Amino acid sequence: MNEEKAKSLVIYNTLSRTKEVFKPLHPPLVGMYVCGPTVYSDIHLGNCRTFISFDMIYRYLLHLGYRVRYVRNITDAGGHLEGDRDEGEDKFAKRARIEQLEPMEIVQKYTIGFHEVLSLFNTLPPNIEPTATGHIIEQVEMIKEIMAAGFAYEVNGSVYFDVEKYSRHHDYGMLTNRKLEDLLEGTRELSGQDEKRGRLDFALWIKANPETLMQWPSPWGPGFPGLAYRMFSHEHQILRYFVRYSWWRNGPSGNSPHQ
Repeated sequence: MNEEKAKSLVIYNTLSRTKEVFKPLHPPLVGMYVCGPTVYSDIHLGNCRTFISFDMIYRYLLHLGYRVRYVRNITDAGGHLEGDRDEGEDKFAKRARIEQLEPMEIVQKYTIGFHEVLSLFNTLPPNIEPTATGHIIEQVEMIKEIMAAGFAYEVNGSVYFDVEKYSRHHDYGMLTNRKLEDLLEGTRELSGQDEKRGRLDFALWIKANPETLMQWPSPWGPGFPGLAYRMFSHEHQILRYFVRYSWWRNGPSGNSPHQ
């Protein structure tokens, strides 16, 4: 790795809100996670902007000599609902009904289309492209951990993250630099039929209707993971393994510590 060039990389740290010299936790390893598409329709130019931007970052990190594991997920399961309150029709099911296909045929069709469009822009593929359906077990286990910590609750087969309770122990708005009171001002009051305890709470696991095709068993009954939660479970599972495995196998210098 070219250490002199590496020192020239300065990035904006959202947490500190300052520009800082990029310093990996375990040089020369770098883990990069990018939120990928939800494959129920064609991507548009605005979507491409995100992936092209991170492709440039990926290429530059490689140019500096870092060993990069680039992970970009594919959201191929329910939880992407028509409404904004963890309710409404699943967009995969709706598209499948319109095109008279099975939901997984929709997933396959638009995943292929996504890759074909990005190839037109000559972007590099990620090292790993995990799918939501491929990590259901891990997502269920992480939800169980959050519930054990007391920051989530189950209602009628669905599990919600308790934002206000979490905020009593941690700074929930530390990345967005927004206070809980400000976030509450922009939300609607809960209706009498709403299962959530708080207006900001969001679903980690959503109970499936009997007719829902894409559903999985869980300790809370059949359902599917919530949209906001899936990406974190991918990042947590894959990049954590990358750092631990690569460090043990190759050591900080790139040579096996057992040689």
